[in-house]
Amino acid sequence: MTEKKRRGAQKGNQNARKHGFYSQVLDTEETRQLAQAREVDGIDEEIAIMRVKLLRLISHYPDRIDLQVAAASTIARMVRTKHSLSANPKESLKAAVSKVFTEIAVTLGIKAFIRP
Repeated sequence: MTEKKRRGAQKGNQNARKHGFYSQVLDTEETRQLAQAREVDGIDEEIAIMRVKLLRLISHYPDRIDLQVAAASTIARMVRTKHSLSANPKESLKAAVSKVFTEIAVTLGIKAFIRP
């Protein structure tokens, strides 16, 4: 007796990978990188990458303050998200965001006044 097929894709089906929504915009290397990115737990690595990218923006495009502010805002949002997902109290979130903005201001050579 043969087993009746279920509705939809059968076990082991690779159609989504080969013909899925993103298949037309991702090359082979990007598809591999996407698989690796799915294995990362948390956002610490993304925050670190954004900090490196911000430093690159500052050194390569010193006149593009708009891009630098956008990157800094993204880092601040990521840090807030990280802390809102953790069990840390709100004060540590405030301190973390203040630290990010202070680091950015120092890197840009801006004398920022951060309230304690």
